[in-house]
Amino acid sequence: MRLSYTKNSLRKTALWTGCGTAAAFAILEVTLQLLPVSTSSATGYFVDPMLLTYPPKHQFSVATGWNLANAQTHRANNYGFVAARQFEKDPTAIAVIGDSFVEASMLSTDEQLATQLEQSLKTPSPVYSLGSPGSSMLDYAERIRFAATEFGIRRFVVVLENGDIGQALCGSGNIHAACLDPKTLARAIERQPEPGALKRLMRHLALPQYLFSQLKASMDVLRPENLRQRIFGTRPKQATETVPVDPLHQDPRTIAGTRSQAVVTDFFARIEPYAIDKLVIVWLQPNDVAGSPLALTRATLSEAAQTHKAIVVEVGSLIADHEKQTGLSMHVSPQDGHLNKLALQFVAKQIAPTLAQDN
Repeated sequence: MRLSYTKNSLRKTALWTGCGTAAAFAILEVTLQLLPVSTSSATGYFVDPMLLTYPPKHQFSVATGWNLANAQTHRANNYGFVAARQFEKDPTAIAVIGDSFVEASMLSTDEQLATQLEQSLKTPSPVYSLGSPGSSMLDYAERIRFAATEFGIRRFVVVLENGDIGQALCGSGNIHAACLDPKTLARAIERQPEPGALKRLMRHLALPQYLFSQLKASMDVLRPENLRQRIFGTRPKQATETVPVDPLHQDPRTIAGTRSQAVVTDFFARIEPYAIDKLVIVWLQPNDVAGSPLALTRATLSEAAQTHKAIVVEVGSLIADHEKQTGLSMHVSPQDGHLNKLALQFVAKQIAPTLAQDN
């Protein structure tokens, strides 16, 4: 009799605990739906099998960190890019291509590099922003191909950060489609898989988006020490065990020699079939010390650019000097290292003269 009573009590306790937990999650979900939590980006191959974009006209929100700072709401244009302009065939247009520094979803579209550049040009030309986060140099070549064939564009600005060449090796985690096999250096395609049913469901829920977009959670984020680190800035104890470095997927800034040469060569080979009047390559960060792998990689690109009559503009050191001289921050926030409106305005003024039709 007592055993039966105990089992019934346990069942009731479990039931009430489950109901309470479900109610707590429901309250959290409703609350977060009312707040500017980053919503699902829902990216896919909507306009081209080699380009990862948002669904055309897709609306989504972004914010930074657990406290939802710097919230922005964007609506993708007719080709699925976060851009101030709708895209149409226009040979007089200029395409600005890069990763999250070009998309700049943490800023309004009026503050993007493309908009700033359009305002800085002496001769009016529409400027199309074809930025997409988590991509690399060979993805940029595919966007050049797309813009040249779809819109007839003949002038391009490619914005590079220090990892973009090394990240073009397959398996880097920054590939939308085009890459080189890190062993054979042969061309390969690494497309993002279609999301499963669970992932599609989670895209529509605010609580998972808060955990994975705002807290940058992996499955181990729920450990107490990791939650303390995210919210209060405390650091967990350092592990004494060292993790071996995979030589094929090392820090992309340290990849030089044959592999960086292969990426650069393939980049120019991919864009060679298209009638390009002007190609401006912009380095966003200062160069490294002479002789370092990064400096050698950048030198490799500069030599290839000269051969192919492309213009390389080093703005990284200029941005750093401008920040020191003015005392004004060039970054979105201490938690977000992307360039802010002031910095992008400065970059636009540096590169606008190189895009003149008669240059």
